[in-house]
Amino acid sequence: MKAAETVYSRFSATALRWPDRPFVNVLGETAAVYDIAPGERTYGAMLGQVDALADAYRAAGYGPGHRVGLLLENRPEFLCHWFALNSLGAGIVPINPDLRRAELEYLIIHSEMVAACALPARAGDLTGAVPGFRVFGPDAPPPPLTDAGAIDVPADPECALLYTSGTTGRPKGCVLTNEYFLYCGDWYAGVGGYLDIKPDPQERMLTPLPLFHMNALACSVMAMVTVGGCISVLDRFHPATWWDSVRASRATCVHYLGIMPPLFMSQPPSPADRDHTVRFGFGAGIDPALHAPCEERFGFPFVEGWAMTETGSGGVIMATHDPRPVGLGSFGRPRGDVQARIVTDDGREAGADEPGELLVRRAGDDPRRFFCRQYLKNPEATDEAWADGWLHTGDIVSRSADGDFRFIDRKKNVIRRSGENISAAEIESVLGQVEGIDAIACTPVADEMRGEEVCALVVSSSQDQAAAEALVRQSLIEMAYFKAPGWVAFVDDIPKTATNKLQRGEIRKIAADLVEGGAAFDCRALKKRTA
Repeated sequence: MKAAETVYSRFSATALRWPDRPFVNVLGETAAVYDIAPGERTYGAMLGQVDALADAYRAAGYGPGHRVGLLLENRPEFLCHWFALNSLGAGIVPINPDLRRAELEYLIIHSEMVAACALPARAGDLTGAVPGFRVFGPDAPPPPLTDAGAIDVPADPECALLYTSGTTGRPKGCVLTNEYFLYCGDWYAGVGGYLDIKPDPQERMLTPLPLFHMNALACSVMAMVTVGGCISVLDRFHPATWWDSVRASRATCVHYLGIMPPLFMSQPPSPADRDHTVRFGFGAGIDPALHAPCEERFGFPFVEGWAMTETGSGGVIMATHDPRPVGLGSFGRPRGDVQARIVTDDGREAGADEPGELLVRRAGDDPRRFFCRQYLKNPEATDEAWADGWLHTGDIVSRSADGDFRFIDRKKNVIRRSGENISAAEIESVLGQVEGIDAIACTPVADEMRGEEVCALVVSSSQDQAAAEALVRQSLIEMAYFKAPGWVAFVDDIPKTATNKLQRGEIRKIAADLVEGGAAFDCRALKKRTA
């Protein structure tokens, strides 16, 4: 990684070296969903689009320090606008297309984005959230910034602002630099072992993960840009056609989530199970009981790892080398310049197989190098996360006597549903304002398909199915569908501490008992993207 290198300059260098190589491959299924042309787009052709966009942004006054929201789903245009803005020193704010009014309002105002490039069908949602906000389509010229003043820009300009689910309130904005993204590509290109990728022959990656998350945006995209590979980004994971997509993309590597392998294994075995070119899968959360059977059936290793938006690849822990734990629920052990500790609640180092919070940092003079720079407008949260010079991850893990790390649970109040981190506090903040709700507490309950589902304990005068469904429908107006309660249980009181804080552990136990005992209303069928 060169001192003055940026995401754009790396992409440009790759495009000039291999202009005829395919960079983005839009599969037929994804093309049909998005109503765009299928097929491959070369590095050279994409560079031409990027440079033309950069000229348009420059002419409209966009430059260093400005932030532009991107609500473009997993379309190739997302990458074109990102690279174009990056070439000018501007940053992007990727927008989850499932966000609704209250969430969009917060994102626009908190990030101070100057405009948003969005699909025409979503423009009204953005201007409805913040009247007068600048919104333009991916094929339209950006609106001029006639009233945007000069902005102080750090030596390494902000590349992207990614929002993560907060544990005590609204999502936090992770400020990510060019160095963060470039190192993700460097790490992937150099880690070796079971994740060995090379420039020749050309690698081809398939991912169903969203570009508004660091995994696809930083790891997948930057890995392919770094080695001149081709990426196929699905609109989302489609269980019934996944293996068709694997074969059609001619993927040499795939990314997965823990919810995917059970769906793979639920299908009858077929002679086509090994009819693919995949060398490895890279993901997290595979069921230990399915790990070895999956690898045996499909013929490639499912390589488990751990990272978070705050760490990027600077603090990644992966099971990339032998001895690789299979079927043990392990995500490997720290290697290279990554240092890790496991600390118990009383502050001591955890013993073998003893659970504690995972703390990570880079070795050397700068423990934060390649990590998220800070939480935007939240120095208190940044300082708390980096107490004592270590990033406190909030994940509870243990270490075996052999040195392998195993994920156990989340220390803080986050619900993990189908790969999405959901803040219970955020849901409570929004739904607590709904008329007729006297009190509310949200918590995870086990879900066979999605890992966890949102359960709301509600104190209200109305306590029937209609009231439960009304609450969920209101949730779907205000928030992304996956945050809405899948279960609603009416209670007379919500447990609190002497200082009036929610007793999260007791709430979780009560919710599990009510769901298992049939005393909660099942509203999961209402949770649809089109709701």
